[in-house]
Amino acid sequence: LKFIFGPCAVPALDLVDQRSVTRVTSPSGRILYQVLGSSGKLYTCYSSCHFCTCPAFGFSVLQKSESLLCKHLLAVYLSQAMGACQELSVSEEQLTSILLAEEEDEG
Repeated sequence: LKFIFGPCAVPALDLVDQRSVTRVTSPSGRILYQVLGSSGKLYTCYSSCHFCTCPAFGFSVLQKSESLLCKHLLAVYLSQAMGACQELSVSEEQLTSILLAEEEDEG
């Protein structure tokens, strides 16, 4: 993994080991993932469009094109493959609140 994904592989595996990845689903079938980062901050990841709200994703992946993904997104993919995601079902209103909170944090 480290050969393919570089320095984010080991921290991503640590996040999986700590069960830091939560799969959030709504009644309409929308799915997002929340990852509790090593700093204690909660990041939202979208595996369907390969996106994470963390600063490292914005800088290393989007701006610099130095990496394929951040440790949070890799942790999501690994957790999916290993069946190690926490599960959380929320209402459409709760999902909207999660998404709006992320937008406020970014804006």
